[in-house]
Amino acid sequence: MLFRGYERFWHWSQAVLMIGMALTGFEIRGTYTLFGFETAIDLHVYSAWALIVLWVFTIFWHLTTGEFRHYLPRTEGVVKQIEYYVRGIFLGDPAPFHPSEKAKHNPLQRLAYLALKAFMIPLIWVTGLLYLFYNDWVTTWLVDLGLTLEIVAILHVIAAFLMLLFLIAHLYLITTGETIGQHMKAMITGWEDVPVDDHHDTPKAGSSEKS
Repeated sequence: MLFRGYERFWHWSQAVLMIGMALTGFEIRGTYTLFGFETAIDLHVYSAWALIVLWVFTIFWHLTTGEFRHYLPRTEGVVKQIEYYVRGIFLGDPAPFHPSEKAKHNPLQRLAYLALKAFMIPLIWVTGLLYLFYNDWVTTWLVDLGLTLEIVAILHVIAAFLMLLFLIAHLYLITTGETIGQHMKAMITGWEDVPVDDHHDTPKAGSSEKS
């Protein structure tokens, strides 16, 4: 059992909210018409607040359960993982990393999640709130620093594109298990078949059992 109930809940809830915010956000920018401009704004704002609440509770959950340790960066194995994604996976080479209860994410995933949580999420969070409460800070010292609504909007869109790229990469990596649906199934049921080695965080290839 790799992914507990709350872990699966916040993962899928976050996915739905982020996709919804992408759809409404690009409509607000005038890319297409789907919900209607005013409805898109309302849905975007409501989804943003729901996502912020979800993030706050999830950060608390990570800290209190110790699950945050799965996201701590490590450089060991990064090069091997890159080589596997770029070349080895297409040649049928064995994966250099298998998830376990001690280490759910490979070294490259840890760095990606670090970038997400330390840079992309704060950027979209801060610029979104500045965008929403523009009338409250337009006459404050922030303007003296050169901050304008245009700058906030540009940074918010940049953050949105970064999140979209992360989502696309995430969807691709879902298919890189032993089977195309292995990782998807694990995030739905919580269970994943992985090679077991009690002495290593990254088990060696061998007999597989449900863990």
